[in-house]
Amino acid sequence: MEEVMASYEPWNQLATNIAYGCWALAFLIVLGHLVKLMTTSDPKAKYDYINRYEIRNLWIATIILVVGCCFYANSYIIELNTILVIVRVFTTVSMGLIAALIVQNLLKFYYPFYIEKRLKELRYRPRVSPKTGKPMKLLSEAEEDAYLDEGMQAEENVFSIDYDVWKDEESGFIKIEKYAGHLHALECPECNYQTFKVVKEEILKAPTATEEGELLKHYQCSYCSYKAKKTVTLKTATSKFEESAATA
Repeated sequence: MEEVMASYEPWNQLATNIAYGCWALAFLIVLGHLVKLMTTSDPKAKYDYINRYEIRNLWIATIILVVGCCFYANSYIIELNTILVIVRVFTTVSMGLIAALIVQNLLKFYYPFYIEKRLKELRYRPRVSPKTGKPMKLLSEAEEDAYLDEGMQAEENVFSIDYDVWKDEESGFIKIEKYAGHLHALECPECNYQTFKVVKEEILKAPTATEEGELLKHYQCSYCSYKAKKTVTLKTATSKFEESAATA
């Protein structure tokens, strides 16, 4: 019996080392992510980093962690034959996939509620002027058009891009920040998950100098596939010009 146990000792040791290595790597990925967040002071830079990489980094760390658990679960082999190999492989793969699927659903359907609150706080946190060191003012939609060129205003009109304009009222310094127009999902009215997104936009009627236009937005839930449509009014070119002139 001791000879049988000894014959599998190299594998057991290797599997244990791989498990520890995977866990250490997963920990370093999460630690690196946290360090990046703590060392990024600019709210916009932190916003972009969280939005682009947080869920991805957590998912990668999860996969590596699960792989480590799978190796660790097979690091104490005493006896092995064909049937036991099949059972171990099936059980390990099944449990690993179940664990990964649970975390994937948490990151996809529940975690966005948490991350959305953090992103909103970062987006509207008062910016500090590099000229005076004082908090800047976030301009309203009407006020900000005076500082956006025609191309930027066109992007906002079709909701492809959203611009925030911050102004230092003492020095006149302006900072323009760019955000994706429908970057984040809304709460689905059917399943209540935050998975309701704009999947298509149609201009039903282009705005003119005297008449407003119409934009049809198509929404679809990536979880329950619920669909909806919403018509949005596009301002006339004249009203845009008048708003800009009034705030200039």
